[in-house]
Order: sequence, then C-alpha cells, then structure tokens
Amino acid sequence: MASERTSTEAPYRRIVGEIRRRIESGLLQPGDRVPSARAITREWGVAIATATKVHATLREQGLTISRPGVGTVVAGPVPRREHELNRDRIVRVATAIADEHGMAELTMRRLAAELGVATMSLYRHVPGREELVLAMMDVALGTVRLPPRPPADWRVALEVCAREEWAVFQRHPWLGPSMSLTRPQLAPNGVLLTEWVLTAFDGTTLTGSERMYVQILLFTFVRGLSTALEIENEAVRETGMTGEQWLQTQSGLLTGMIDSGAIDHFRELTEHGFDFGLDQLFEFGLARLLDGIDLFVQARS
Repeated sequence: MASERTSTEAPYRRIVGEIRRRIESGLLQPGDRVPSARAITREWGVAIATATKVHATLREQGLTISRPGVGTVVAGPVPRREHELNRDRIVRVATAIADEHGMAELTMRRLAAELGVATMSLYRHVPGREELVLAMMDVALGTVRLPPRPPADWRVALEVCAREEWAVFQRHPWLGPSMSLTRPQLAPNGVLLTEWVLTAFDGTTLTGSERMYVQILLFTFVRGLSTALEIENEAVRETGMTGEQWLQTQSGLLTGMIDSGAIDHFRELTEHGFDFGLDQLFEFGLARLLDGIDLFVQARS
C-alpha cells in the first residue's frame, strides 16, 4: 500500500493517472463503477479527503459521472446489457458488492443498477436473493484450493484445509455470517469440501459420525472466527477508524483500571506486550484444536 509521503507527485494525481490507465486500457468500461472513496483509501493508503479529490478530478476531466443508486462510474454511453446477462455474471458482481460494502448493502435493486439492467431481468436467472446468496457462497467455497486427495497424514490435511478456508473467508468477509450451522445451506462445493475432510481420516479407525463431528468442529472454528471480519469492516465504514485506532481511544479507561491494582494480569500483559490479531488467534486456535483431535484419534486407535 502506497503512502501519501512516498512520492513527490501529488498523491491524488498519481491515483487519477492509474484509474485513467484502467479506463484507457479497457479494464474499466463505460458504466462500470470506479473505486469508491473508501476503496481508494484502502488500496492506495491515502486520506478520505485525497480520495474525494480523486473523484472530483476524474469528473472534471470528463472520465467519470455520478449515477444515482450506483455511485461514480466511467462516463460514456452504456449499452443495454440484458443480452449479456447470465447467472455467473450476476453472482460475480453481487460478490464484488458484498466484498466491498458488506452483505447489508446487497439488494436486487442495487445489483441491477450495477449491472446496468432492469431489476426484474435478474429474476430470469436467480429466483430471489436467498438463491443468489447461496450461489455466491457456493462459488466462494469453490475457490478453496485443495489437492485431489488429502495427504496421508490427517493432521496435515486438516491444516491445509483450515488455512485455505481462512483465506477464502478473509477474501469474502460476508461469507461467515451468511452461513448457518443448524440449517446448513446445501452448497455443492461445501459438500465436496466436507467429503474431502472425511476422506482425510481413511487411515484411522474413526467412524463416519466421528469424522463428521471433526469436520463440523473444524469448519465451525474457522467460520466462527471469520464472523469478526464483517463486523470489523462495518465498524471501519461507520467510524472511519481502524481497530488499532479504536483501541487507542479505550487506553485511558484500561490504564485507570490497571493503576487501581484490580487487574494485575492485564498489567503484566501491557508490560510484556500482547500482540493480538485474528491471524494470530487463528494459528493459536487451530494448533490447540488439532492437538485435541490428535488425542481423540489416538484414543480411538
């Protein structure tokens, strides 16, 4: 991520140049959305004021226009796109909206505006929002990259699977909160993923039920941790503060409690330093979970 101070060229001009190149190369077509102000701050590491100036400059240069209900899009005539519409394209664009803005912002009306089609035309390809979300989940789970057959060592197999799942949940923060444990949605790629994990225990004496419980336990751990991603993204959108910045606003209260002598263990943590992050928590939790499963597998042998 570039910093505002790493170049003598004005940051907003550098970003305008990059977006112009995307338009001229055809990567962004007339009617396509350009990166939002929030997306610009994340991609280029600039302040929101700089991102706003980028949008203003693009409009002044005639490169973009503002379209109600859609946002800032590439200027130019937008052809009717109903004939280009298909289920895969709908799911791809819906996923992009949810990735950037959160699942709460994904409506059929907004999706249609993004695609440049009438809202009703979407229903010729997806019956409704519930079916759309299921399709999005299935495509996302299909990006979990696993070898055709699990490694011979079940622990290695589960580590590979869990880390691949975690990477997918991070790319799609909406995915975890959209899934149900008690009423699991039947996504074909999710079923194949489960079958892969069940196969990983072929060299053990675990029963089918025991293997399924292990799979549910592992997936629930990864999925449960991932639910924090969407919540954090929404908090950033609402407050404009990162998690680290928000924690700094709470430091006074914590310092007061530490100084009172009521929380000695917290005092020790602050003195020695505590590096907290979801990735660290994932690695710590995965190792402990696999340790426990290892004891169980050994006992069943």
